[in-house]
Amino acid sequence: MSAYSLVETVEQAKQNPDYAKALTELLFQLADDDFILAYRGSEWLGLAPHIEEDVAFSSMSQDMMGHAVMFYEMLEALGVGSADDLAQLRGPEAFRNVILAERKNGAGEYLAEPHYDWAYAIVRSYVYGLFKQARLDALAQSSYVPLVHASRKMKTEHRYHLMHWQVWMKQLANSTPEAREKLEAAVASVWADAGELSSLGPSADDIVRFGLLVDEATLRNQWLAHTAAAFAQIGIVAPGEPGVPQQNGRSGEHTAELAQALQTLSEVYRIDPVANW
Repeated sequence: MSAYSLVETVEQAKQNPDYAKALTELLFQLADDDFILAYRGSEWLGLAPHIEEDVAFSSMSQDMMGHAVMFYEMLEALGVGSADDLAQLRGPEAFRNVILAERKNGAGEYLAEPHYDWAYAIVRSYVYGLFKQARLDALAQSSYVPLVHASRKMKTEHRYHLMHWQVWMKQLANSTPEAREKLEAAVASVWADAGELSSLGPSADDIVRFGLLVDEATLRNQWLAHTAAAFAQIGIVAPGEPGVPQQNGRSGEHTAELAQALQTLSEVYRIDPVANW
């Protein structure tokens, strides 16, 4: 971590344009990852295996959406735009989430013959959750004090999210041969995109230089170590090197799946953006 002095207020951040720019880039990554994956989680409402899981998945998606709101509100405080507009009115090219977050839950659409993959949902949530834990741990040492405070609040909720996904991973790994097979296929599918998680995008050097977050290699190694240990505890052989998707989400390159998701997400808001939602 850089020895850059602590920045405790928004005004302090604004006084250094280069710092503010790097902070803005990082905040968009943090917000967009949680926002888009929370939406994918919300698509399981009414489709989860049982009603208790319906409630649990919806609750965790709501928590994650709340985390995204905290990051968008930090951007609003920096003068980037209103939190609602940043979430609802940007085009896909302006989003900085990883491709893994935007992948559809499976074949079909939520309102048109959804044939979603529960194993994929579980593995994606768990792998992202393990990465998010490593990133929140690193944010606890950030030079931007509001990020430190936010990470501490989020870690309390996120701990329970991880426990929930871990239980599901164990259930799928140790129930029927079919469940185990689907779990292993889901791990392979998620792992093909997972390499992008630790990317800090085009502003990586400045994000690290200003002490906003640890460097990509450190973040990646911590996450992979946590993942290997977690998989071993469940009884799954840890995959090799994670793959990287063809598109670069951190640079604004996305799939058509994100455009479709954003259209659905913002459909009501775009009717009257000035309304109090």
